[in-house]
Amino acid sequence: MNKLIKLFSILTAVVGLSLSAVAQTADDIISKHLQAIGGIENWKKINTMKLTGSVNAGGTQIPVTITTVHNKAQKIEFTVNGMTGYTIVTKTAGWSYSPMGGQTKAEAMTSEMVKQMQEQLDVQGELVDYKAKGYKVSYLGKDDVEGTDCYKLKLVFPSGKEETMFFDASNYYNIRTVTKMTANGKEVEQTSNYGDFRKQPEGIVFPMNIDDGEGPVAITSVEINKPVDESIFTPKS
Repeated sequence: MNKLIKLFSILTAVVGLSLSAVAQTADDIISKHLQAIGGIENWKKINTMKLTGSVNAGGTQIPVTITTVHNKAQKIEFTVNGMTGYTIVTKTAGWSYSPMGGQTKAEAMTSEMVKQMQEQLDVQGELVDYKAKGYKVSYLGKDDVEGTDCYKLKLVFPSGKEETMFFDASNYYNIRTVTKMTANGKEVEQTSNYGDFRKQPEGIVFPMNIDDGEGPVAITSVEINKPVDESIFTPKS
């Protein structure tokens, strides 16, 4: 009996150490990732961010600007054939306006769409203080992304959305995310790839190329903590 108790104690200790190692691995990867992209303190200083660039839609370059006030509001503007449309999301509502699609005024988004877009209001990134924000992270081992050896983490949002993140093992940059979410009652999956990482004057490192399968986005400018006229978050046609 004493031998069985001793054996059980050893197994328990081994299993406990293994689980601890897995948890530590996830936190270690996140820590090294945040350090690689400029450090958690630099990211926590961000209150506003404005991205300027273009989307390649079948060979046509569509100018795009994304202006975000941290945890408050975001506006995405795009221009097609001289007409400018936008989407706006705040902590309480969201609107879309697409004159090139025949709209004559901004229309309210569905509550489901608003909820999904509100997760983009965190310009500091979901991995900054992720535990305090209610995210859950698990380590899924290593994987290959088009020839690049990557660490793989699964991030579960408070909303239940799941995101699998792939970190280049050589520099800890997040080069791909695969997101699972529910849209119109169905589970959908979206893959986003990130590249051309550049260090900004504020010390953070940002991907200048983003491709989510709906047309690659080329970022030409990243403006951090510039004043934002918050009236832009009020829908106007």
